[in-house]
Amino acid sequence: KKLYPSFSSLGFLFLSLILILSSCQDKLESTSFYHAKTSYLISIEKIRAINAVAEAPRKMKIPGKIYLYEDYLFINEVNEGIHIVDNKNPSSPVFLSFINIPGNVDLSINSNILYADSYVDLLAFDISNPRDIKQTKRLKDVFENFYFNKTSGTIRAFKDTLITYQKSGPVISRPIFFENSLAFSSKASYGTGGSTARFTLMNDKLYTVDQQNLKVFDVLVPKNPVFNKSVRIGFGIETIFPYEDKLYIGSTRGMHIFETSNPAAPTKLSTYEHVTSCDPVVVQGRYAYVTLRSGNFCRLGVNVLEVIDVLDAKNPKLVSTFPMINPHGLSINNESLFICEGESGLKAFNSADVSKIGAKQLSFLKGFSAIDVISGPKSLIVTGYDGIYQFNYTNPASLVKLSHISLEPVYN
Repeated sequence: KKLYPSFSSLGFLFLSLILILSSCQDKLESTSFYHAKTSYLISIEKIRAINAVAEAPRKMKIPGKIYLYEDYLFINEVNEGIHIVDNKNPSSPVFLSFINIPGNVDLSINSNILYADSYVDLLAFDISNPRDIKQTKRLKDVFENFYFNKTSGTIRAFKDTLITYQKSGPVISRPIFFENSLAFSSKASYGTGGSTARFTLMNDKLYTVDQQNLKVFDVLVPKNPVFNKSVRIGFGIETIFPYEDKLYIGSTRGMHIFETSNPAAPTKLSTYEHVTSCDPVVVQGRYAYVTLRSGNFCRLGVNVLEVIDVLDAKNPKLVSTFPMINPHGLSINNESLFICEGESGLKAFNSADVSKIGAKQLSFLKGFSAIDVISGPKSLIVTGYDGIYQFNYTNPASLVKLSHISLEPVYN
């Protein structure tokens, strides 16, 4: 005789199953992992004791400033050091080594000598052999740092930490937070930095900017930089760009112009003011090109490109304004103007007529982030939150991707 469960038994089992599944669903815990910058205190003397030499190449996690010198690409790993990349063939860049420099954000190169910040210090390295880097100088306490406690001699540093995140419900991906914190010479051999640079070289001088000061270093003897002086500018200083005999300094409130007839003592000529907004600047000929954007630190900002006539550096005048999405760094090469639109991608414009740039868009590459750009002799180099891209820009209306240096995965 076959035994069949009664209807009431089936109902009880069905109800029990529903309750069990409902209970499991209510208590289901999802686990996700994400990278974040966590702080810790470290003695400045411990930092200075670290032997900053060339190490084996490593994968990039959070790229910062980029710098092009001869056939090499130098990429800052935010607060950790500098990647050295052989870029003879932009279609196939090769990582050669990594310089471990705690607290590094900016860099510049003068005749095979690399200058880099390390929190409050300036370091100089001989990079003649990219696989055998030698430190030649350390200038102590030449930079201000918000996280440096002079009394205790400690720095509040940040490290990349894998965080485990658990909650009821579906797994939610977590964002990565990126910290934000060139020149011409007849004698020296300088490289090229992006428009968001805070270091630049001109007239055997290294000029650097922090939030409120312009600092001058003598680099006539490249391996032996000497601090000259500090010039107070004002608050909200962000970038520095050299052109001919002048320095163009971008800030959240405007663009400052300094002349360098006396390289050791730059003199302010004027300030072009605008609404509070993040502000990189590049210059070519009689025009300065400034991108203004809104963002975390630019809450009153607008998203535009401004073209400013700087022929009379004492009286800069706005020529034209064009709306943008969320512009970041930019680069100009002859009549081609390239503008990084953050998460929206990269735009190219014809700048022959500065009154019509907005109507002369040549191309708009989407699907990747673009934060800063260098129009180099071999390729257009673009850095973003998903790595470093290089393009053939012989025809700006049809940019051709040559390579992509990806980042180390940060999700598990």
